[in-house]
Amino acid sequence: MNDSTIILDSWQANAHNWIATIDNNELESRRLVTNDAIITKILSYDPRKVLDLGCGEGWLSRALRKHGIEVYGTDAIKELVDAAIAKDGPFYSQYSYEEITAGKHSFPFLFDAIVINFALLDKETSAALIHYLPRILVGGGMVFIQTLHPLVIVSSEAYKSGWKDGNWAGMKRDFVQPYQWYFRTTEDWVKLFTEARYNIKEIGEPVHPDTGKPLSIIFVLGALTSTNKI
Repeated sequence: MNDSTIILDSWQANAHNWIATIDNNELESRRLVTNDAIITKILSYDPRKVLDLGCGEGWLSRALRKHGIEVYGTDAIKELVDAAIAKDGPFYSQYSYEEITAGKHSFPFLFDAIVINFALLDKETSAALIHYLPRILVGGGMVFIQTLHPLVIVSSEAYKSGWKDGNWAGMKRDFVQPYQWYFRTTEDWVKLFTEARYNIKEIGEPVHPDTGKPLSIIFVLGALTSTNKI
């Protein structure tokens, strides 16, 4: 069993807990900072057609749609996709990242922008996805990635890329099956984006309003090539 499968198995086991957590706005960092941070960043570039990759139960897609954006969401977990459809309509489909990078998808159009919000958790599959995305972007399309700020790691261990032991600590619900996830330093994120031929347009670092400490990092990328495979 590969690392990506282990991660997806955990999310499958916890899908109902995740839906309830998001529906009840139980994550302080998202409630105070990171949700608004990614929405504001995307809106500042005024895209019209957006793909929400790893959309979960669809909260971000719904938020962007309220601003008149045409949004299409995908996730690998059926229960999450079903919840998104139930809340919002037939704007979602179930695809794994492996299926997307293998071209086994039927997206309705090319996108002005793609957003991946806290949904890059493994190593090889995430890297392959980053390399593939220009194929489903219009020329000059953009990618928005929000992930855990690298400085969060420094408080507890050495600052170097590698697999980290994950857990569901701090969650209000009875999450099960923790998994390892792959951490990248800022340098290694930049190396990946450069190798995949993106222009880094902007890096944002949302901070907690009380502690002043960074909670996430947002990369805004411009695709330098587009092969338009839809």
